[in-house]
Amino acid sequence: MRLKDKVCIVTGGGRGIGEAICKKLAREGAKVVVADLLLDHAQATAGAIQQDGGTAMAIKVDVTILEEVERMVQQTKQTFGRIDVLVNNAGWDKVEPFLDSTEETWDKVLAINLKGVFYTCKTVLPIMIEQAYGKVINIGSDAGRVGSSGEAVYAAAKGGVIAFSKTLAREMARHKINVNVVCPGPADTPLFQEISSYNPKIAGALERAIPLRRLAQPEDIAHAVCYFASDEAAYVTGQTLSVSGGLTMV
Repeated sequence: MRLKDKVCIVTGGGRGIGEAICKKLAREGAKVVVADLLLDHAQATAGAIQQDGGTAMAIKVDVTILEEVERMVQQTKQTFGRIDVLVNNAGWDKVEPFLDSTEETWDKVLAINLKGVFYTCKTVLPIMIEQAYGKVINIGSDAGRVGSSGEAVYAAAKGGVIAFSKTLAREMARHKINVNVVCPGPADTPLFQEISSYNPKIAGALERAIPLRRLAQPEDIAHAVCYFASDEAAYVTGQTLSVSGGLTMV
């Protein structure tokens, strides 16, 4: 087991990519905190891990509210005594032309995808510094690397996550803390299905554009996250890994 007894927080862990990450980390021996805005989804994921013999705890959290993030981190520390891995997976998007978008949408996209990462890192990193050990894996997007039509603000937020992560990697290296980014390409998730509901042609178009001719499955992303969370990646920091079936090659 690559993560035996490591304590891992996964935001947005209740479904989709986050659920797959939680289950993968648990299978590798981690104690997983499933943090999600929707408590019932978090409890379902934690329950599935427990039924499989793993250790997991569900916590309701809105990553856009600092006080809730602080409460989540405090509860994790009180329960498990330490925090070894932070996976910032919580995210949200609305696909539409930029000129049709509203400031309300901008604020929501930036708050969840970017400011939420600021809050969790600000709260968790002091604990990791005290431990002189930690792994931070931020879920970006290839939209933040190469742009994506209809996702201008989301791309800006994810580009911010990438730049933020590289700077954190430099600042945290002396504390033996690794910070890396996993950028999924189009993935078959509840969020993607929601987007497809008002843009039904998007899935077929993307499948034709992806060299491997399929959308990513959540497990594809989870494997990459697990690598960065493990000590196999002890000498890897400040890196951005696309898991996109070849859709982007940069």
